[in-house]
Amino acid sequence: MGHREDLLEGAKRCLLEKGFVRTTARDIVKESGTNLGSIGYHYGSKDALLVEAYIALVEPMGTDFDGARTGAGAGESSLERFRRVWENVIRSVPEMRPIWMMTLEVITQRERLAGIRELLIGAQKEGTAGMAALFTGIEESELPDDVIESEGRFYTTLLNGLMVQWLFDPESATTAEQLTEGLRRVMDRAAETG
Repeated sequence: MGHREDLLEGAKRCLLEKGFVRTTARDIVKESGTNLGSIGYHYGSKDALLVEAYIALVEPMGTDFDGARTGAGAGESSLERFRRVWENVIRSVPEMRPIWMMTLEVITQRERLAGIRELLIGAQKEGTAGMAALFTGIEESELPDDVIESEGRFYTTLLNGLMVQWLFDPESATTAEQLTEGLRRVMDRAAETG
């Protein structure tokens, strides 16, 4: 591996151990076996490197959510897909806890992470598109903007709320079955009222 890859791997390990706020450039250099100048040369700044490391940690989660572990059912209904994806999300919480905690850190430490926050906002639309693709079954590259902006935002909002519940108290957190039943009832009520 070259310095660029070493830095990225070192930054990922630092993020998992220390989070965004407590990770310093010196921590990354020590963990990666590189030098301080390499950060600026390859990534422009420590913040940009940390954002790339965070995104690299989060990206594989979409595969787990979609069914790499439980398999997608052929001919499943939208509600069955909805439940299956949420089951996979919930199943990921214990092993992905450090990544979920980092996400909360970014949200709650907004003022301390101004540089990182701006970079992550740029990546947020990609995450929203990924959520829309998971639930609709439409390839991300083929999603219309209106689906990303409506359904993608809806699923992302549910994800953030569910994540907080499962990190705070897994014993009382909403299950995939409860979430699916809630959606079914909301849809039925909307159909009744027109």
